[in-house]
Amino acid sequence: MNSEPPPGRPDAFGTRLQTVTERELLLAPYATFSAQSQGRRYPEPDHPYRGPFQRDRDRIVHSAAYRRLSGKTQVFMGELGDYHRTRLTHTYEVASIARTMARALRLNEDLVEALALFHDIGHPPYGHAGEDALNECLADDGGFSHNRFALTLAEELESRYPGFPGLNLSLEVLAGQRERTSKLDRTLSADRSSLEAQVVDLADSITYDAHDFDDAVKLGLVTIEQLLEVPLVREAADQARARHGNISGKLLRMAIVHELIDLQVGDALDHARQVLRVLEHDMHRTLSEAHPSVRLGHSIAIAERKRVLEDFLYQNVYRHPRLLAVRAVAQARLRSMFDLLTQNPERLPVRFRERAKNVGWNRSVGDYLAGMTDRYCDAVHQRLLGYGTDSGPGCGPTSPR
Repeated sequence: MNSEPPPGRPDAFGTRLQTVTERELLLAPYATFSAQSQGRRYPEPDHPYRGPFQRDRDRIVHSAAYRRLSGKTQVFMGELGDYHRTRLTHTYEVASIARTMARALRLNEDLVEALALFHDIGHPPYGHAGEDALNECLADDGGFSHNRFALTLAEELESRYPGFPGLNLSLEVLAGQRERTSKLDRTLSADRSSLEAQVVDLADSITYDAHDFDDAVKLGLVTIEQLLEVPLVREAADQARARHGNISGKLLRMAIVHELIDLQVGDALDHARQVLRVLEHDMHRTLSEAHPSVRLGHSIAIAERKRVLEDFLYQNVYRHPRLLAVRAVAQARLRSMFDLLTQNPERLPVRFRERAKNVGWNRSVGDYLAGMTDRYCDAVHQRLLGYGTDSGPGCGPTSPR
């Protein structure tokens, strides 16, 4: 697909609209160019001044599934307070960091932003707790993955355009999401990921390492003193104090978050400069021909410190008794709703009763539940079952992570 629009019409000042190709002249040779896009499943004419990946970004932002992210758990549910990140604010933060990295590396920022805004759109209510519950309920039907469900939303469930189902995103954005799914399913080598998709993966990891630390301290699940035993946090705190003096409390917490992000982004960009030299020395090689040598990531030292921090967060935050108690209630709620709706399919909305003819009752019920926000899920549960049934057996016990 050639995304180059015809020359823009002069305006009242005699200037013309800048073309997509002109805007991308500063991109590196190894970036993904709009003119190289493979197009969309349902062909559409080019837009006169928006490139294909910018249109993807806009379609994602205007989708119902994206708006619902504001009411979906990131890690900490509403019962724990209202300060912490939601799935939507996490997505904003990933997109911000990913665009910073893409600009520094001269990659396609529109593609990076579209991939970042899309990457978590398939999360069900209650965060990973909800995903685990749905995965168990659908164990005999292929399980549940938020990465796969994002593709279901984009290709089937969203209904905004009269000419096609879904959002009709570019094949590059859909491929980036499929790579995320396949890497987790261990069915596709990560070496096939575009550089733009790799940047989004890095930004996602950088974001949740820093912001799960921030939320956990703010909510009182752990203390800064505990986290200062973690080498990466201690290094960030040392840099914060070197920059701002002997700060403490709230100011120290916020300064550590800033330094954690800066440390990781700086290291990732330094590492990228080294691995991208393989392309700079031979501009005639395409990115796919340069694989598997071109892999973005972190230096060995930072990667090991990140692992230690993530181990700490897993043991002391994600498995904190307060968090596990809230998870258990949320998971029981989803399991009981899944059981009731699969046994009484007439209680499903008409749209999902129709969908069941193609995907089966269990999958259709799972899709219905996965699209809910936390609050709407609570309300439907109240209407269907009442809150007194939260401890019911549902489709089986879960193992919190």
